[in-house]
Amino acid sequence: MNVPSARELDDAFLSIVRDWSAGGAGCDERRFDELALATFAYQRAHNLAYARYAAALGYADERMPDSWRDVPAVPASAFKDATLATFDILGAELEFHTSGTTAASAGKHYIERAALYDAALLAGFDRFMLPDRPKLRYLNLVPNPRRQPHSSLGYMMGHVSVLRGDGNATYALEDGVVNVATFSRALATACAEGQAVCIAGTAFAFVALLEALEAAGTTFAAPTGSRIMETGGFKGRVRAIEREELYTRLESALGIARRDIVAEYGMTELVSQFYDSPESRGADVRVKVAPPWLRTLVVDERGNALPDGETGFLRHVDLGNRSSVIAVETEDRGYRAPGGGIVLLGRAVDAPARGCSLDAEDLRSLAASALHG
Repeated sequence: MNVPSARELDDAFLSIVRDWSAGGAGCDERRFDELALATFAYQRAHNLAYARYAAALGYADERMPDSWRDVPAVPASAFKDATLATFDILGAELEFHTSGTTAASAGKHYIERAALYDAALLAGFDRFMLPDRPKLRYLNLVPNPRRQPHSSLGYMMGHVSVLRGDGNATYALEDGVVNVATFSRALATACAEGQAVCIAGTAFAFVALLEALEAAGTTFAAPTGSRIMETGGFKGRVRAIEREELYTRLESALGIARRDIVAEYGMTELVSQFYDSPESRGADVRVKVAPPWLRTLVVDERGNALPDGETGFLRHVDLGNRSSVIAVETEDRGYRAPGGGIVLLGRAVDAPARGCSLDAEDLRSLAASALHG
């Protein structure tokens, strides 16, 4: 097939986002398939490490996958092993790092055009977090993007706070530690003013906040219209609790009903995000849904697609990832819900890095050959 230009792919993606934001369908299966294959062709032509990887899986020269479901997926850990970009990374408008014990061990996702990331994050946040279009005050238990510009979560909430907030955002996470006093002052002020808030943070940050508030016997009654966006798991930290327990305690401590607590699921390696569906927020099982330009396969250990209801590993295909790799395979486990969407079960313990039939070591070797001769 003819290889499209970056501008053609970006324009097509932004058109889908605009249509969905305006209440349209965004794209159907045929259009998604068409753009996914076009994006793969573009990435094979411009991302040398990925081209070598795809060739090792049988997609060399002109051979194309049959559909988006067959596009070769790299393991998420590959972003630590190679520079996966379709452009000179010196021109990246955004650079996000995964968590790692050192800067050298962190994966890096380079994004050529911030406009794609911004459009995707706002469209999803508006649809799933702000359907009533309120002007909220944002209390963020996430990194301050001015201090940690490579945090995708910090960037996301910084962008939302500026464009959707009341101009009085607070950041109460400093060097990975929750500043409970800063948070409490900000929420007390909002309560006194009757200003609804959106409190955004990771599960681990919320546990740290709750433990401090509960120890002090402090509770709040957040103003009507307030909500919480919870994201991320505990990533091996010692104090992990069940999500339902977490939501019960948040409701008691902050005065925000469980139905107004929304879990977001995103990855540094993706441009787009999932959110709890509105219909499932009061149910025992919460279903994550995505915008139409992000689709997921549930696969077994060998990379074979599984039917609805069967548990496997999640493989994401994100049209927003034009400047890196469109298909990313994770160690996150879940299953497809019968009515659509996915149920996230968490990360497999000690799961090996995976990606089609090649692991991260294979990719490292391929990438080294591609990038260093």
